[in-house]
Amino acid sequence: MKNIIQHQQPLFQENSSELNADKANIRQKIRELKKMMNEPQKHQEANAVFTKIELLPEFIASKTILLYWSTPDELPTHEIVEKWSYEKQVVLPTVVGDNLALKSYVAGGAMTQGALGIWEPDSSENYTGNIDLVIVPGVAFDAKRNRLGRGRGFYDRFFKTNNSMKIGIGFDFQLLSEIPTSKFDIQMDKIVTPFKTIE
Repeated sequence: MKNIIQHQQPLFQENSSELNADKANIRQKIRELKKMMNEPQKHQEANAVFTKIELLPEFIASKTILLYWSTPDELPTHEIVEKWSYEKQVVLPTVVGDNLALKSYVAGGAMTQGALGIWEPDSSENYTGNIDLVIVPGVAFDAKRNRLGRGRGFYDRFFKTNNSMKIGIGFDFQLLSEIPTSKFDIQMDKIVTPFKTIE
């Protein structure tokens, strides 16, 4: 699929109704594009993304990676989480109130459905150690490495206190020419889609 969404308007002021409406419009359009994809397409694009990521020096050098357990409308990650949990410390996020907490993933370990219906390791123990690399989901990204999330700000708040390398990933149509941003939105260090890498 080609990137068919072009954000042509100038960025709006912080907390303006125009900015919020613009973000909502992009989220809706991306949702519709995702519905057009079948499962083989999703997995094919995920394989392309992670083949590129696995060759990055930052990935090779990392000992602990914060990944995410994908929902049905996200770039699939279940296989990559399982694969690398045998060689690296893999950590998954869980939602606690307005923030993210982290839990270690153990291959074959029990999973439970947490807040917002997201699956997470079935453990009461939070991971509090170092994170070398974060693989970040998003609704959309742009050429300036900006990220548009779902609107709850979980990752943005997390990155305020975490200096880890951040790689945003998604399908090709999630990479736009420009997206609206506010001062609370945290930029990625890199963005990887099947056919493009933004550094």
